[in-house]
Amino acid sequence: MSDDEDVPQSAPLPGMVPNSAGGYTWEVDDMRRLRRFMCLGSEGGTYYIGEKKLGKENAAAIIRLIASGKGADVVREIVQFSVEGRAAKQDPIVFALALCARDKDAATKAAAYEALNKVCRIPTHLFAFVEFCQLLSEGTGWGRAHRTAIQKWYSSKSPKALAQAVTKYKQRNGWSHLDVLRLCHLKPETDGIACVCKYVVKGIEACRAEFGGKGDVEKTIKFLDAVEAAKTADEATMISLIKEHKLVREHIPTELLNSEAIWATLLENMPMTAMIRNLGKMSSIGLLKPLSSHSEVVCQRLIDTKLLQEARIHPFNVLLALKTYEQGKGDKGKLTWEVNQSIVSALDKAYYLSFKFVEPTGKRYLLAIDVSGSMTGYKVLGANTIDARTASAAMAMVTARTESKYHMVGFSHELVPLPINATMDLNTVMSRIGAVPMGGTDCAQPMLYAMKKKLEVDVFIVYTDCETWAGAIHPSEALKQYRKASGISNAKLIVCAMTSNGFTLADPDDPGMMDMAGFDSAAPEVIRNFVLELI
Repeated sequence: MSDDEDVPQSAPLPGMVPNSAGGYTWEVDDMRRLRRFMCLGSEGGTYYIGEKKLGKENAAAIIRLIASGKGADVVREIVQFSVEGRAAKQDPIVFALALCARDKDAATKAAAYEALNKVCRIPTHLFAFVEFCQLLSEGTGWGRAHRTAIQKWYSSKSPKALAQAVTKYKQRNGWSHLDVLRLCHLKPETDGIACVCKYVVKGIEACRAEFGGKGDVEKTIKFLDAVEAAKTADEATMISLIKEHKLVREHIPTELLNSEAIWATLLENMPMTAMIRNLGKMSSIGLLKPLSSHSEVVCQRLIDTKLLQEARIHPFNVLLALKTYEQGKGDKGKLTWEVNQSIVSALDKAYYLSFKFVEPTGKRYLLAIDVSGSMTGYKVLGANTIDARTASAAMAMVTARTESKYHMVGFSHELVPLPINATMDLNTVMSRIGAVPMGGTDCAQPMLYAMKKKLEVDVFIVYTDCETWAGAIHPSEALKQYRKASGISNAKLIVCAMTSNGFTLADPDDPGMMDMAGFDSAAPEVIRNFVLELI
């Protein structure tokens, strides 16, 4: 084959590997694969790769990074993604941290345990970490370093914060605080922490007997008394307990969870994450009726950028809440509700506000969404209502809302312009994406289309699972041809990967091509910095 002859996607360019669809792409490097995994996990697998195999492949990538001496970099990346709220779910991040904690490299292990409190901020995360560590261990999994780190998780908190944590999140993943405390052999250094541990192990009576009357512990005991009283309280008593002791939904017995008055009281100080998670429940009992004061409060909070950022609300979780709420019923169980359109609109706005705001670049963007069959076979982060095609459209709209110069297209084996603009709500966008016919995957189509139409494009963003195979030319070569034909020599290609497989369209040796993880909440900032050549 001559140098001037195009190489089809069913044959490799130098350095390429076969992808899962029968075509050829580049293999993404292990650090980028770690980022994809943290953002997208392996839940549900992909159209071509099963969940277990995908999980093993991502774990192998992390192990290779550590073996190459990059363990500290891996832990640093894990902490950054967790603390900045860049991932929608914590499980992939916690799993990655557990892999580091269980590695034989002493420096990596020490860094992982040092980061435990930063990454595992609530008991749910801690229990997941403990479970992952046990699954990854050859022995019992409770060596000195492990015990010391878990002890520090409990002892570093204030007595009140620990009391709130152990009563709100009692058990997860088959683990309880009683299990963990017995295995980590915690010896509390203060009466406050000792009091909470005594409550977990022996109950409130033993706690009162040993620590009652000690002034510095009295507030903690009063809170624990309130938690116990809540178990048998009537509606009026419960409302008083919530107001005085800041009890939360998890403290309320099941028989009182259909009380509108109790939910109204909880709403007064309800954290943003809990509020978004319980929109359906509060609507089902009539608290969030259209035009009601409570509905207005919820809508105002949902569009408060400061509250969204402080609560680390991830855009994917807002999108999931929107898709679930608007259908008027939960994915599981029998809960149904009357949809309040004001809340739907507020969730739509909250989706965009939950991304980190960036200044527009002023560049010209072609936003290309892969609408091939494989993109509907993968449910993003295991969400039944959001496939990769739907998620891609939602991600593309973030750039469309940020940049004024854009053109949006959908492609499979052929390409069609999409009748979508930045003023549309997400539901309209998704319904129009869903109407585009599916076919085989040819990720070179956006560049070929721009050449044919003589479009002036500074940045191509392709939202895809990278399982391209149907084209007569590779996407990277199509970009090089576009640069030559258009005279825009620095035209860039950003591959926004919507699955955590190991493939990318971006040539790793071309500085004008970049691979990034879809549904990273910092995506607008990453895109901007790359486009302006700041990274």
